[in-house]
Amino acid sequence: MTQNTTPASASAPADSGRAALVTGASRGIGYAIAQALVARGDRVCITGRNEDALKEAVERLGPDRVIGVAGKAHDEAHQAAAVERTMEAFGRLDYLANNAGTNPVYGLLADLDLGVARKVYETNVISALGFAQQTWKAWQKEHGGAILNVASIAGLAPSPFIGAYGVSKAALVNLTVQLAAEMAPGVRVNSLAPAVVKTKFAAALYEGREEEAAAGYPLGRLGEPEDIGGAAAFLLGEQAGWITGQNLVIDGGLFLRAGGA
Repeated sequence: MTQNTTPASASAPADSGRAALVTGASRGIGYAIAQALVARGDRVCITGRNEDALKEAVERLGPDRVIGVAGKAHDEAHQAAAVERTMEAFGRLDYLANNAGTNPVYGLLADLDLGVARKVYETNVISALGFAQQTWKAWQKEHGGAILNVASIAGLAPSPFIGAYGVSKAALVNLTVQLAAEMAPGVRVNSLAPAVVKTKFAAALYEGREEEAAAGYPLGRLGEPEDIGGAAAFLLGEQAGWITGQNLVIDGGLFLRAGGA
């Protein structure tokens, strides 16, 4: 599968009347989530660190339905600005997809610089909480909606050499259930835990040896961003109206072989 670069406006569906904010969405999984939401008629604000890449993503998705706000996910001022811009542009903020994340280190936790650990946690967990708080205050507390946190299977089992990332994603899964309990009944909060998805972010895990990397998956391939985008759109939609506090594992069957089968 390849990432669709056709502007959404080329065959835009009717406006759903809903609006979403997707963080870390200039490419990869975040872009695929935004793409799926736009395809069903939502209006979307996307964020990312690189302003040029963000502008390109907005153009591909369709500037008639999408806006971009550049900034660093862990920056509280950026969080507030993204939510404010979304409200200004669309007048509402029904859905939040926390996808922004980082994994800047490869090595043992026992040797990890604590400053790096703080950075990983700040970006992968605290920023998600910050965006959730801002979205809650701006719209969802009064009007309801849904939040989706993009976690990882690294947070569900030991993840050699990317332990800091795994710990942060485990915390994100628990943040999901905490917020789901606190924000019910008006706001549903769920998470996704993908295995390896073919993105630039995960390239080091499969690049140059994709066939070997995919051999461990019963479905015979690595994930594509669209695999995650469709599931995210479901959990952020009305068809998932009785689902909250859940973590959906999307792993191509990888955990089926956890017992050595």
